[in-house]
Amino acid sequence: MKTTLFKMTMGLGIMVLAAQQVQARTCAPREDIMKRLTETYGETRRSIGVARQGTVMEVYASDQSGSWTITVTLPDGITCLVASGQAYEDMVEALPPNV
Repeated sequence: MKTTLFKMTMGLGIMVLAAQQVQARTCAPREDIMKRLTETYGETRRSIGVARQGTVMEVYASDQSGSWTITVTLPDGITCLVASGQAYEDMVEALPPNV
């Protein structure tokens, strides 16, 4: 479990850093990004997490098209697109037993 949490934390950290690096090209006010994801792609929020310094990471996806988008919202309300793709699938996996 500790390994899984570590990997998830590291992944989130990398996404936040990536969002900060490409902010000029893929960022906009949160309301604009949310409107586009829902109206254009039919995506809804599937998960959320809080990173350092009040940064919020969210995953949006569409059951109809399978499209997905990962966003990071900075404390100033600017939301950045971090990654997107196809073939989104909800999964619930049991954690491995403690060894």
